[in-house]
Amino acid sequence: MARQWYVVHTRPHKEAHADLHLRRQGFATYLPRYQRSRRHARRTETVARPLFPRYLFVALDVARDRWRSIHSTIGVSHLILAGEEPLSVPDRIVAEIRARETDDGYVALRLPAGIGPGSRVRLIDGIFADAKGVLERIADDRRVAILLELLGREVRVFVPAASVGTT
Repeated sequence: MARQWYVVHTRPHKEAHADLHLRRQGFATYLPRYQRSRRHARRTETVARPLFPRYLFVALDVARDRWRSIHSTIGVSHLILAGEEPLSVPDRIVAEIRARETDDGYVALRLPAGIGPGSRVRLIDGIFADAKGVLERIADDRRVAILLELLGREVRVFVPAASVGTT
């Protein structure tokens, strides 16, 4: 049986630790990450974040590899199972995520399909989480301008494209 992708559930904020220790054991892993701007102490910095918090992918041949050792790896909570066997992920899922990576290895986050200027949207995180508005324009490759109804008037806010969802 050939290698397939499986999902590892990690301990909170330990994705990188789990990835490192699994690779040290000889497993092929994939931890998709994206870059996010974060404001802290009056400055903005760009930090790498896991695309799927608390999850990463591991390539296994379940008939040949000693996959049960994954459960006791530092940073790992458990391998996702279907009954007694690991639950595989279709190769196309990992391929699609990898196809969205930029030259620096981070996944490019874009607006959801079908959303453009004039679309009704909802913010999914940040200070305005769950606020609804209208997408005014795409500012650059990472930010969009949203018109929100706040305090009885429309206010333009710039947010990361990844923070925009459908209403």
